[in-house]
Amino acid sequence: MLSGIKQKAIVGKDGKIELSATELPEGTVVEVIVLVETPTEEDETIYLLKSEANKKHLLKALENVQKGNLIYVDLDDLNYF
Repeated sequence: MLSGIKQKAIVGKDGKIELSATELPEGTVVEVIVLVETPTEEDETIYLLKSEANKKHLLKALENVQKGNLIYVDLDDLNYF
């Protein structure tokens, strides 16, 4: 019969992974499978606000929108080529 233990760990120096399973007696044979979490994509707003220059630019743009200071551009009027 198989049973399982699930826990998260952080890869340490030289790729070392430590697990603690006090419920298993010494000498117990186990099979270890490592599943690697892929980092989730960071929210675009959070990413852009990390840079102080970007943060100032975005906050100024938001302020302009709130004041109604907008420039409308009709893309059909632009000549791309």
